[in-house]
This record gives sequence, C-alpha cells and structure tokens, in this order.
Amino acid sequence: MPKKGTKSRKGTDDEPKQEKNKLPEHLEVQRTRVVCKGDAPVNTEGFQYAGAFAAMGIDNSVSADKFCKNFKVVVNRLTEDDMEFDMIGIDASMANAFRRILIAEVPTMAIEKVLMADNTSVIADEVLSHRLGLIPLDADPRLFEYISENDVPTERNTIVYKLHVSCQKGSPRLTVKSGDLEWLPEGSQLPLASPAQSGDKQKTYTSFSQSQKDILEKPLGVKFKDITIARLGPGQAIELEVHAVKGIGKVHAKWSPVATAWYRMLPEVVLREEIKDADAEMLVAKCPVNVFDIEDLGNGEKRAVVARPRACTLCRQCVMGPTGEVMGPTVEQVELRRVRDHFIFTIESTGALPPEMLFTEAVRILEEKCERVISELS
Repeated sequence: MPKKGTKSRKGTDDEPKQEKNKLPEHLEVQRTRVVCKGDAPVNTEGFQYAGAFAAMGIDNSVSADKFCKNFKVVVNRLTEDDMEFDMIGIDASMANAFRRILIAEVPTMAIEKVLMADNTSVIADEVLSHRLGLIPLDADPRLFEYISENDVPTERNTIVYKLHVSCQKGSPRLTVKSGDLEWLPEGSQLPLASPAQSGDKQKTYTSFSQSQKDILEKPLGVKFKDITIARLGPGQAIELEVHAVKGIGKVHAKWSPVATAWYRMLPEVVLREEIKDADAEMLVAKCPVNVFDIEDLGNGEKRAVVARPRACTLCRQCVMGPTGEVMGPTVEQVELRRVRDHFIFTIESTGALPPEMLFTEAVRILEEKCERVISELS
C-alpha cells in the first residue's frame, strides 16, 4: 500500500482524473486553437504528425474516413454576387488551395483582341483596350472552348462585340458605357483584306460556320451596363470590334472570376473571469465591432457577455490598455482565440458565374489535380 501523500499508479483522490482518449484542456487548446495575445499570437504551428499525442493514447493521424466524417460546409449568406460559408474540419492549406484556384484557375470569358477602326477620343488605343479587357462579360465559359495561337476564331471559342459611338458637333459631351457594346452572333464584320471580287464571300477576322444564337440558350452581353469606358467631345468617335476568348486568372487578372476570395479562422472570445459593473461597461465600450454586450443580473448588478464572437476582427482593443500598451493583470480576463480547422470563407463574383457555381468549379478543378497526381505517381 502506498504511504499517505505518495502517488500510486492509479493516482490519488486529489488528482484530476484524465478522461480516456481526451487531452487535458491546455493541450486541447494548443492543438485546436490559435491564441491571440496582446502582443502576438501563440500556438500558430499545428500538430500535423500522427504520433504527437501517442503517449496519451490519442490518435492524431489523418485519414480519408476522418476527413469525410468531420468536414462540413454551412452556407450563411448567398446572393447573386457574393456568398459567405463556413468550412469546418479542414486544414488551412486546403482552404488556401480553394482560394488560389478561385482567383487563378477557374476560367472565364474576357476581351483579348481589340480591332480598332477609328478612335478620335482623348484616350489612347492601348488604354482603351485595357479598359475594355476588364469589363465582366455575361457569358458562361463552360459553353466555350479554349483557343490557342494557331486556332481559327469560331463560334465555339470566340465571342465578338462591336462598339460604334460618336458625338455630333454642337452636342454635349457623350459618355460611352459598357452597355454600348453590341454582340455580333454572326461573327466579325470587319473585312480581313481589301474588298474581294464580285461573287466571292468577303473574309473577316472570324470563321463562324453558324450563328451563336443557334447554339446558345440566351443572348450574350456584358454583366454591368453602366461601366464608363470613355467620354467623347463634339466631333469625336470610337469604332472598334473586340474578340473575347476563354482564359484563366494566372495568365491575366481580367480572366479572374472573382473580385475577391478570402477566408479567416472562426473567432472565439472567452471570458476567463466574470467582468462586472464598471469594468463590464468599459469592456463593451472598447470593442469597435460590438462583440460584447451587457447582461442585467438584477439588484443593480451587470456583467459582460460575449454576444457576437463572429464579428471579432482581432483588433485586440479588449486586451490592450487605454494608451495601447498590453494590460496588466486584467489581460487574463479576456482571451482571444481562432479555431484552427474552422474557416469563414467569402466569395465575391465579378458576374460571369454565380458564387456558388464558382466554388463548385473550384472543387472540380482541385479534384482533377488530385486525380492527375495519383495517376502520375502510379
């Protein structure tokens, strides 16, 4: 029998009993959270190796079954232009892979070639071409094929628009907008060379075998019709034709389908001690995004509660002193954390595809990448 005050293998009554297959609280926080102190975050490196907690009987390995069991997507907001959703049970590298694919590898249609017939405006041809290239087009890229350097522009790989506007002498200044671009479903109307002999079909810059109206369900155009392209003074004119082709953002930003795609780890704000009365009001006043609120306890007592933790922007005002220095003993009252495997993802579409479809396309592209790697390794 062990003597009084000594420890046996099973432990004494004074020792906290550790649950089987569960880490102590402080280790669980290190494993699953990034703690944001007043001066810098801690626990930023993850425990990615399988035997990290083997001595405690915890299996930290990664498997497809575990991933499928823990992974979830919860949509919080969905509009025509943007969406916000939670990705739960995923590593930061995977979340970042989706972000990079959305920005650089999901294809769209964008203006690549500008055939300038007349430009007497004050905007140089190169600047005008650049502005036209960044206009989002209302065209589904999945209905078109890629075009290479040696391919002929056809109805399957090219969209043609024309812009012909002029400001008459004596008229007020004219604003040219993206809505003035006119879709040409039959292809180019500009002759490729000098007029051909009578009876011969005149060649143009495209080789459409049929009208795009016959192969598309809806007419093509631009997503936003109020984008200013140029302003014309009296007597000035712009006459041009543009060809839009399929491409990806890693080649040029004009093919990127998103205005932005970004994510952040889920905020977690923990009050380690009760904060009451004047201190509670001071804490609520400190937060610029109203994370905290006051709860009335009755008898004139109040305490601070965490009401909106998702709104936290990690400004650290709640753990900083009045002049910006880290607070003294009260720094332990509030702890800012980030959940390591829970990401709030936001996608803002430029308009070519709805945001939920962009994410689906990103998943498909990542799946193709994985299959290609597996095929090459085998």
